[in-house]
Amino acid sequence: MPKIKTNSGAKKRFALTGSGKIKRKHAFKSHILTKKTKKQKRNLTHSGLVAKVNITAVKELLAIK
Repeated sequence: MPKIKTNSGAKKRFALTGSGKIKRKHAFKSHILTKKTKKQKRNLTHSGLVAKVNITAVKELLAIK
């Protein structure tokens, strides 16, 4: 059996924490920032965690058991 390749788009977007959770960045922070409030942009800066519903799909993309 060949090895499972990691999805190259997913490996750029997600990171594993020490406890095994998957970190992600918020969307909507790359362009068209003039119409967004300071508060909105500031809150999008912080990283979040992947929702429980999506964890299995993301792990599959990252080739993690």
